[in-house]
Amino acid sequence: MMPRLATAFFATGFAALLCQIVWQRMLGIFAGSDTISAALVVGAFLAGLGLGSIIGAKVADRLSPAQALIGFALAEVGVGLFALLSKPFLYDWLAMDLAGVVDAAPAIFALCFAGLVLPTTLMGASLPLLARAVATSSERIAERIGTLYGLNTLGAGVGALLGGWILVGHLGFVGALWLAAALEFAAAALSLTLLPLLRATPGPVAGEAKDQTEARYGGLPLWCLLVFLSGYVIVALEIVWVRMMGQVGQYHAYLFPTVLGIFLLADGAGMWLAARMVRRIEDPRPAFFVTQSAGFVLAVLLLLGLWYALPHWPLSGITSVDENRMRGDALLLTIGLAVVVVGPPSFLIGMTFPFVQRAVQRDLASVGARVGWVQLANIAGNAAGSIVTGLVTFHILGTAGTLRLLAALSLLLVLFWLWQAGKAGVLRRRGPEAALAAACAVLVVVLPGNAAFWTRLHGERPGQAAAWAEDRSGVAYFRDERADDGRADGPFFIQGFSQGRIPFLPIHQFLGAVGPLLHPNPREVLVIGVGSGGTPWAAGVRPESKVRAIELVGPVLTALEEVGRRHPGSPMQQLFRDARWSLEYGDGRRTLAKEDRRYDIIEADAILPESSHSGLLYSAEFLEQVRERLAPGGLYIQWSPTQRTAETFAATFPHVVLLMPVGVLIGSNEPIPFDPERLAAAFNRPEVHAHLARGNPEFREWSALFAQPALIWTPLTARTVAPLSDIFPRDEFYLNNPVTPTHDFARRRAPALAAGAPTAR
Repeated sequence: MMPRLATAFFATGFAALLCQIVWQRMLGIFAGSDTISAALVVGAFLAGLGLGSIIGAKVADRLSPAQALIGFALAEVGVGLFALLSKPFLYDWLAMDLAGVVDAAPAIFALCFAGLVLPTTLMGASLPLLARAVATSSERIAERIGTLYGLNTLGAGVGALLGGWILVGHLGFVGALWLAAALEFAAAALSLTLLPLLRATPGPVAGEAKDQTEARYGGLPLWCLLVFLSGYVIVALEIVWVRMMGQVGQYHAYLFPTVLGIFLLADGAGMWLAARMVRRIEDPRPAFFVTQSAGFVLAVLLLLGLWYALPHWPLSGITSVDENRMRGDALLLTIGLAVVVVGPPSFLIGMTFPFVQRAVQRDLASVGARVGWVQLANIAGNAAGSIVTGLVTFHILGTAGTLRLLAALSLLLVLFWLWQAGKAGVLRRRGPEAALAAACAVLVVVLPGNAAFWTRLHGERPGQAAAWAEDRSGVAYFRDERADDGRADGPFFIQGFSQGRIPFLPIHQFLGAVGPLLHPNPREVLVIGVGSGGTPWAAGVRPESKVRAIELVGPVLTALEEVGRRHPGSPMQQLFRDARWSLEYGDGRRTLAKEDRRYDIIEADAILPESSHSGLLYSAEFLEQVRERLAPGGLYIQWSPTQRTAETFAATFPHVVLLMPVGVLIGSNEPIPFDPERLAAAFNRPEVHAHLARGNPEFREWSALFAQPALIWTPLTARTVAPLSDIFPRDEFYLNNPVTPTHDFARRRAPALAAGAPTAR
């Protein structure tokens, strides 16, 4: 019986992670890409799992083993059917039709919960139902439940890795959902082949195999509390790992599936091993507290080891924040570092689940209820760890402070056990626990502060200065390399990667200035993305323009404002003091969806197309939103890093100009007043030159950025189908979909498009 059920439960874990990856992306379009909205989506997902756990706890023990197996199969069929229907429901209706209509956080959570409640409830009920089906021996029940849940978690880990690295990038979101549905149906069919065997299995008698061990080892409420705290710690650590490894290896589309996959694989392997041990363990309490606290201590020691080693050879030459780490040896190295940092502690903490089952599973007649309540406690701890860490402790305490808080919580857990052991008269045999308690106490004291933590990771050297900030939305850091001469000069890092410089890079100023210089009367300008400040600064090149800039990573604004305070009279100070500029924290795409305001110029200081969630700013659906927010004669300006971005842009706007060699796209609903000689003359006007020179006094050759013939699309020009969409952001999954630079694309297309002639692909 067990091999078939293990295979089925492994497949459902794989499918569940595929669904979770896609559903979170779809609902992110509705809720927004900021951290608060992301937490609401995660909270809604976990709330559904918790509801399923409660229902499973209430229902499972009323069923015979055969009936419970049928219930498990029906639950998986239900998840599969929802996967097939989720695109029109979650994306077409909720994400696209209601995005921007609903803005209050409680309403967003309620709609996300309503959208996910059916499949997540079925997912949450599956383990109590399956536990009831395999509850045939009180001596083996903890082993069986631990094995099944471990294999389900292993399947989820494989789903995260294969889904994130291969399947989603090759199949797109809809194709991944269809594969997940097929796996759910196959798992249900495989499990139902055991019905003849289970129909011959009698149900347990109430109270069978019940003894006094529960009173000795603690009741179910106590273990639910301990599991809640354990779930809080491990998910809080997972969020810290994602932030740390995002700084080390950059926030590309493969980062989160890598960290999540390693965590789940190690966690599942720990469950599987501990499930083999539980029959030989009479008192599971020491094993639970040792593995829980040892896992945390090891996690912090590995993080500190990585933090210390990064500035030294050989890591310094490969994982430096000044280098691109999205490909080649740097990418492989960061994956290896993630395995080392995430795997071992996840393995140890994963071992706690079977030990808990050993403590609470003493009555076959209540197996389903006990599995359900323990699972609910774990899910509630996961939700609390995700929401409190992601929204509260990161925001107030930062990363280092969050680790210190977790160390204090882990210390309290071990001290509780030592107190219990002292009451039982076995304190003298608790040497490992005492050592782990001492280690947690030492970590509370010796962990570095946030300033030291981020300074080391961003390569600050003696004589340099920094302006940095961290909150729940991310980390921003300016490394001032010429602080001694009073001029701000250095790279500006957002989420561990240099997104610009001060003085401003020419490309960023060009993105900001070209639209207002082309438009006859650019009064209202919107910039999506502040970056290092160059684009919104240059967007104010015309005195009649009012510039509104929206930034998704809040610390960017804090760090830039600090630079402005240090350098009076600088463009950075003017950005925050001049009423013509308004810089705000928020989600630019969501802002376009929820407001009716129209703009003469919209500009995107867009991120690298390989960055995580960058597809939301390059998709055809986003560009359609932009078109609706352009005033008559309005222009949209965007960087064009790849062929697919240019083709998607041209497939959306009726009038398009691609400036070369700079690779900047200009789109409009009406003919674009583009004349290269007039544009060059506009850049050379004294007042324009003076404004841009304040941002970067070293660069003057603006006309060289568009010296090559422009590529032009008119309504008569034949288009290709837009290759980038919300549900298949190909460039974002760049390892699955090789990227062609715009320059190569332009060389091939220039002869036909230079004059706007009709062409075919």
